[in-house]
Amino acid sequence: MDPHLLRTFVAVLDHRSFSVAASSLGYTQSAVSQHIAALEADLGTRLVDRRPVAPTPAGARLMEHAPALLLRLDAARADIARLHHAHPTRLTLACSPAALGPSVAQALAHLHETAHPLDLEVRVLGREAVIEAVLTGRADVGLVDGAAAPSDPLPLPDLGPTTTLAAAEEPLAVLFPGDHPLARRRSVRLTDLTQAQWIDAPDTAVPLDRLRAVCRTDGFRPRIRHRGTDLHGLAALATAGHGLAALPLPLATTLGGAAVPVDEPSLVHRTELVHPANPSGAVRQLVDLITG
Repeated sequence: MDPHLLRTFVAVLDHRSFSVAASSLGYTQSAVSQHIAALEADLGTRLVDRRPVAPTPAGARLMEHAPALLLRLDAARADIARLHHAHPTRLTLACSPAALGPSVAQALAHLHETAHPLDLEVRVLGREAVIEAVLTGRADVGLVDGAAAPSDPLPLPDLGPTTTLAAAEEPLAVLFPGDHPLARRRSVRLTDLTQAQWIDAPDTAVPLDRLRAVCRTDGFRPRIRHRGTDLHGLAALATAGHGLAALPLPLATTLGGAAVPVDEPSLVHRTELVHPANPSGAVRQLVDLITG
């Protein structure tokens, strides 16, 4: 399966348009059509309905595989490039919003003091974007967060030749408006909140599909959707009564409203550090500072 054809296929379905996909890829529309036809011929089945543009059942199934396949190809290219184009004095850290806490900031400050010269860049991204940035070489190290049972790893995708280390575990809390009936509770059970109104904020709070998985329910339905990495914007929505959000307790207590710890099921807010198998000296030093 030619990866160039696969990229064209993903672009067509992402944009739901042959012409827009052609523009984004720098191809002519005729070339895009030829790519799709060649991929369909290779797989022996129709993948894309033309009017309107939409995946066939086979195309939908291929879309379940395509992004991960292309990401692994990009990761392999980046891994080889690191062997010959290392930048020992440059470090890019990508982290999800709730993973960038005081301990990480202190580790970066210490690294800046001891590693000279060091060109340091910090990028705050969504969780999936953090992983993609590390795998494709746009970041040297990543920090991702989520909810897990104590001492359990986060449910991350197959990361190939990378190293994942525990960075921190903190209590998990639900952020309520100050006047909510449960705001003064000493703790709450997530299973009692399955039918509450929630904010769908997959890049900042614990994703709702993760809460559904750990509570084994189809509840946790969103009242409003929040996209982006602005924690304070999320907190403003939660404290104004637009819905609940699950966050690490130390962070939630700084955002206003009422942060109530979760006592059931047994969950923690976990942060994990991801870096390539062949990290630079600066990355190794930062890893040591963060993990102790």
